[in-house]
Amino acid sequence: MTVELRHHTTLPPEARQDLLDVYADVRAPLLHLPNYRVDVFAERLDRHAAEPGFGLVLGCDGEVPVGYAYGNTIEGGDGYWKRMTEPLPDGYTETPALAIKEIGVRIPWRGTGAARRIHDDLLRRRVEGRVTLLVNPLAGDGKVQRLYETWGYQAFNAQQPSPDSPRLTAMIRPIR
Repeated sequence: MTVELRHHTTLPPEARQDLLDVYADVRAPLLHLPNYRVDVFAERLDRHAAEPGFGLVLGCDGEVPVGYAYGNTIEGGDGYWKRMTEPLPDGYTETPALAIKEIGVRIPWRGTGAARRIHDDLLRRRVEGRVTLLVNPLAGDGKVQRLYETWGYQAFNAQQPSPDSPRLTAMIRPIR
């Protein structure tokens, strides 16, 4: 399986549809939950695509979209930081960071290194010094969080982005 990486700093309609198709496949077991519905995700995606520093890497095997990672630049006053459960240390948000909003890879391409390649390629193009993401600690019975730990992420806080969302672990690492 050869995965080609396609980069976007805007969200053209074809990339949006590819991303929604992969999302629906990846999140299929959760789509009955209010926060995971495709229409709710599409609203978040459109909002994220309009925010500063949007970047998307879409992985394709031929013409088949197989995975994605996207995020935005967050500054000190961003709501991302304000939703943390515990107060952050003084100065913690003074420098911009990349907040990865979503990573997803279809099942046939899991365990092939595709997710890591997509993730690393997103980071390779960034100027921020740090990257943060949120993970459901129950995802894959904890396997997803442990995977991010092998990528250098460390848990530093938690948040519940919306009333319908599970409590998520906030993780961070240097970009380089």
